[in-house]
Amino acid sequence: MHIAVLDRERCHPKKCHHECQFYCPPVRSGTPTIEFPVESEQPVITEALCIGCGICVHRCPFGAIKIVSVPDEMNKEIFHQYGMNSFRLYSIPTIAHGKVTAILGPNGMGKTTTINILAGITVPNFGNYDKGGSKEDLLDRLSGTVMGDYFDALYSGEKKAVIKTQYIDLIPKAVRGKIGEILKKNDQTGNFDLVSSQLNLEGSLEKDVESCSGGELQKFAIATALLKDADIYLMDEMSSYLDIRERVNVANTIQKLAAKKTVMIVEHDLAILDWMADNVHLVYGQSGVFGVIVDPKTTNKAINSFLSGYLREENVRIRNYAIDFQEKSQKRTSTGQTLIKWMDLTKKLGDFTIHVNPGEIKSGQVIGVLGRNALGKTTMMKILAGVLKPDTGSVDENIRIAYKPQYISTDFDGTVEDLVLSSLKELAASGFVKNEILKPLDIEDMYSLNVGDLSGGELQRLSIALTLCRDADLYLMDEPSAHLDSVYRMAAAKIIRRVMEANKKSALIVDHDIYLIDLISDNLMVFSGIPGVNGSTYGPTNMKDGMNRFLSEVGITFRRDETTHRPRINKLDSALDREQKTSGNYYYSS
Repeated sequence: MHIAVLDRERCHPKKCHHECQFYCPPVRSGTPTIEFPVESEQPVITEALCIGCGICVHRCPFGAIKIVSVPDEMNKEIFHQYGMNSFRLYSIPTIAHGKVTAILGPNGMGKTTTINILAGITVPNFGNYDKGGSKEDLLDRLSGTVMGDYFDALYSGEKKAVIKTQYIDLIPKAVRGKIGEILKKNDQTGNFDLVSSQLNLEGSLEKDVESCSGGELQKFAIATALLKDADIYLMDEMSSYLDIRERVNVANTIQKLAAKKTVMIVEHDLAILDWMADNVHLVYGQSGVFGVIVDPKTTNKAINSFLSGYLREENVRIRNYAIDFQEKSQKRTSTGQTLIKWMDLTKKLGDFTIHVNPGEIKSGQVIGVLGRNALGKTTMMKILAGVLKPDTGSVDENIRIAYKPQYISTDFDGTVEDLVLSSLKELAASGFVKNEILKPLDIEDMYSLNVGDLSGGELQRLSIALTLCRDADLYLMDEPSAHLDSVYRMAAAKIIRRVMEANKKSALIVDHDIYLIDLISDNLMVFSGIPGVNGSTYGPTNMKDGMNRFLSEVGITFRRDETTHRPRINKLDSALDREQKTSGNYYYSS
């Protein structure tokens, strides 16, 4: 079975003069598998005739065509398809009242489409995209099932659903005014004070939406959804821009909500997902082509299957490598020379002051940076990168630095390929660059896209790749996990680590994803202080001391999974949580 997908944003038939039509081998009485209907200037791939040869894929100069071979034994009915040669979704998750049900998988495989279906915004068409979706057809097909009852109650108006969108960066374009006034105006539950307190929003209520940080916009979006009087809450990506303490607060709030309501979440932070969800539906397929939602698994089993790269019950390999964690804190010990050294650094920005205690980075060392939002982590990175000058103190350096900022500019006017070639020049042809950086991050798949049209995740992958490709001694990377799905987060961690080891380079990585920091770092630097008022640093120090210091301030502990050794957040005030806090082992056993 072959699935043919045509990306109509990439297809430019006038530019290629319908070249793809002439390189498609005629089959079955001379009928080409790619045709140009009279009513459309864009080609149509006749899937019934497609033999999956792949010639059209390689001949298309814009990378607009994908032909994917799907095993016949998958034997699944299409649940929803957007159109001819377009993405299709197989199956639908099962959600339950009183539990947090989650979807875990890469972007572009139908998670947001699923959320829209569960909210009643999109009615599935079961592959009949010309006819369109029918509520009656859906209810008939799902009659007698849990999800049949769910949609019956939703469509009849007996139950209401609300969505927390993932696109929080668009909020300032759609909403005007102060956070507090907007939330009070839209409060349908009378829980304004409670929700504001749970999400630590009190200090942001007087801020205008236009001037809010990413974290404040995220909490505003979550609060808006929680204050709606609904029966079903569909929460799409809640951890972006939030530090670990705020993620735990949000997780606590969602768990309390699920005790009374029906909750479905999409989340990429595996540590938070593990702690928050009761059941998880994994998704596999190919981005932009098709997605298959598998039957629910316990959260622990689902995440372990995801990390192993193999779904045993489905007999499907979703990745050709496993992701492993170390139970003990011993990482690489750098014996290299001092690469960069700084004395007491201070910088005052408005009412905020940062103090960076003396420290150094050695050759071949990878240091992770942890701390709450608004403590000066980005300011320190800018000082080390030479973007900002400290008010006091000095940085002793004579090295080449590659800096990936937290917020990425899209000012470049041209395609991704243009940017890669102009930035890397002869390095773009390097086998190491192609095989170890560009290919694992799927950068070449974006070559024909304009940089200004990239999504947040695509832009992040491109920025990571360009930073790692630069010939530098020290790589400064500010929140590389932002906007990345769980698959690309783990891939980015592996790539960054491998590039540093292969080239004997050093890196300083700021991030809020504990799994990513664990996989990348040899040592840690920890920020403490009062958010928005002052911040100070501790370290660089070893992994155990750094994690203990950071997590003691956050107030949480981690245990280790017996199978994968991945870190798992302990329930607050559980016997194990109290035992680890007493012993001082918040993260590592030794």
